[in-house]
Amino acid sequence: MELSTIKDAFDRVTKKQKLSSSKSQEIVTQIGQEIEQAVASIQGETSVTNHKLILAELKAKLKEIAPLNQLEGVSKELNIALSKYTKILEKFFNPDISKAYRNVDFDIHTLNQIIASHFYQEGMFDIGDCFVNESREESNASIDKTPYLEMYQILEALRLRNLQPALNWAATNREKLKLCGADIEMKLHCWNFVEIVKNKGKDEALKYAQNFFPPFCANHLAEIQKFMGYLVYAERLDSSPYSDLLSPKHWENLAEDLKRQFCNLLGHPYESPLRVTIGAGVQGLPTLLKLMNVMMAKQEWQSMKELPVHVDLDREFQFHSFFVCPVSREQATEENPPMLLSCGHVLCRQSITKLSKNNSSRPFKCPYCPTEVELVLCKPLYF
Repeated sequence: MELSTIKDAFDRVTKKQKLSSSKSQEIVTQIGQEIEQAVASIQGETSVTNHKLILAELKAKLKEIAPLNQLEGVSKELNIALSKYTKILEKFFNPDISKAYRNVDFDIHTLNQIIASHFYQEGMFDIGDCFVNESREESNASIDKTPYLEMYQILEALRLRNLQPALNWAATNREKLKLCGADIEMKLHCWNFVEIVKNKGKDEALKYAQNFFPPFCANHLAEIQKFMGYLVYAERLDSSPYSDLLSPKHWENLAEDLKRQFCNLLGHPYESPLRVTIGAGVQGLPTLLKLMNVMMAKQEWQSMKELPVHVDLDREFQFHSFFVCPVSREQATEENPPMLLSCGHVLCRQSITKLSKNNSSRPFKCPYCPTEVELVLCKPLYF
């Protein structure tokens, strides 16, 4: 409904703007024609008296055309449409987002740490250093850019098709990567193998494969065989069935995978927490602003412990499952967890307690099927 209202107002502005432009062009063309005719008449006359008569006639015609009066009407209509459109935008897109703010106590040092870490994780080391200096957080030992410096040095070398720094890092952290189930070291060797085939030939590539592929064959034999098949077409890679391996997208994916595993070993999330928080906040802001307008009248906005409405976010911001009881319409919590009934339906514990009248052995009918169940047979359900 809101979008259709905004679109209608925009269409009216567009229509008035086109009408104004068309009318202006029409008047300018008409005036130009009258002036050209007057100039032609003057050039054909030698008498000064006739020149004056021609100019007087031109003045009378221009006065009759009355360009200002004609333009005034269409311009006024355009201004009215623009004014209404601006008011509609202000109504639906309230720029005062501070209204959705709540007074929440937070640790300024923790916030500074999050911001500084964001700059370092994004590779903006100069900005990060400047922020740490200006926020006077130099003594904060938890703000350490050294790991990210190493990561971006490796990524820069990878961008230049130099995998040795990445291979050195993977070898140093081999045991930790194994515990995480990461196969980044195998992938690095495979793509280094591809580079050797292109730059040094089959013989050097075969020696490399014999030295480095055997430890990975047990778990990644099919993938290694695919890369080994690359040797058969070493002289004509572009036209081979393996030409897709020459695509730059594989190197981009390799860099993303390496960055993900690097952050994982550091115990840091792959996506900057600050970026995720702001992204989720932007999506949820319209709902919060509407809620604020309702709750402010009741003086409840600042005292609410939880939101009474659901805030829809994209899947990228959904990090765990949640359950809403179909009976009470309330979201499950640790104190009121989802419970699996013997019939297979799920309700929250409080709803089951009410249905059974708090009697663990008293059968009650499931609200969604004819089965009778008992409270004592209901089991907690974990997502």
